Amino acid sequence: MTVDAQFKVAVEKIGSLPKNGPIKPSQEDQLTFYGLFKQANVGDVNTDRPGMFDMAGKYKWDAWKKNEGKSSEQAKKEYVDAFLAILAKNPGPESDAIKAEIEAAA
Repeated sequence: MTVDAQFKVAVEKIGSLPKNGPIKPSQEDQLTFYGLFKQANVGDVNTDRPGMFDMAGKYKWDAWKKNEGKSSEQAKKEYVDAFLAILAKNPGPESDAIKAEIEAAA
């Protein structure tokens, strides 16, 4: 398998993390995931930056823009690596199980 398979598992796992669970990505982590996901699936930013009243939209757009120029494969690898780093900071059986599932997809 490839980084594509690991990316798919990581996206699925991040999306299914319980809000009150032991693994809690920060808002900065979430923006990192958003930017890398968009770069991996869409490519470089292809929209105008949102207006001044859309703060969430601006933060998301900026997170995506930070990854401009990266290939889809590079963005997917960085996404997986960022998630593995969060799992390493939150040791425990749930983190270990998710890490094993991502590594098994390789």
